[in-house]
Amino acid sequence: MKKILLFLAMLPAMLVMQAQNGRFTYTTEKDIPYRTDAEGYAAERCKLDYYYPQNAKDYPTVIWFHGGGIESGNKEIPRELQNSGMAVIGVGYRLLPKATVQEAIDDAAAAVAWAFKEVEKRGGNPKKIFVAGHSAGGYLIDMIVLDKHWLEKYGVDADEIAGAFPYSAQVITHYNVRKQTGVGALTPRVDDTAPLYHIRKIAMPMLVLSGDRELELYGRYEEQAYFWRMMKLNGNEDCLLYEFDGYDHGGMPSPAHAVVKRFIRGICNGNMPER
Repeated sequence: MKKILLFLAMLPAMLVMQAQNGRFTYTTEKDIPYRTDAEGYAAERCKLDYYYPQNAKDYPTVIWFHGGGIESGNKEIPRELQNSGMAVIGVGYRLLPKATVQEAIDDAAAAVAWAFKEVEKRGGNPKKIFVAGHSAGGYLIDMIVLDKHWLEKYGVDADEIAGAFPYSAQVITHYNVRKQTGVGALTPRVDDTAPLYHIRKIAMPMLVLSGDRELELYGRYEEQAYFWRMMKLNGNEDCLLYEFDGYDHGGMPSPAHAVVKRFIRGICNGNMPER
């Protein structure tokens, strides 16, 4: 399946910044620790930035996980998701080789659980929490959505998430995890750290987002096309696959953000994605 869319259009280290955008005033709380048990490297990495419309109520929240192969990158609030009437939480997490892939996944689950407990205090709706991430970030959200035990540890049912948006995610065993055991980037594996291993019927809509199949990283489009097909065969009618012609792995988030914002608005208004 190939769809082409073109769009022309309280805390010691907290820093608050405000931006005006018509009827909304946006506030960013920075460097909020989301783990209560964090020490050392975990205390350094396990922080989030929370960008939200200060004078709004019942707004949706997108929890955003950065890319970088699970070995680089920092928390971020994508510019294209700002000033949209919704909150964005940019999450930092532990990285290889200082941490294991299991610790990175656990960090993602802890950050999502934090959001479920905290967004209502700032005017957000905990029933409108979405997860999204690019590359390694997309891999992390696939893992916590599909393998429910990660969020169950924190008292959250993964099916309470309102929608999932993996951007160009690795769905086999991540290449940097394979590299640690001497397996090359072009030699596929599927183990219990692979989203494909945990395919199931989920309660939320999911958009599987990819760059151009000829420009993507390591056959990533074909990976995601197979992932999408298996999700559909497992009863996920509201799982859609999008390919962005002309955009490579690093460039595809920009047009993908526009699609995600559109679908979040639709879902919040009670309109499910077109099949």
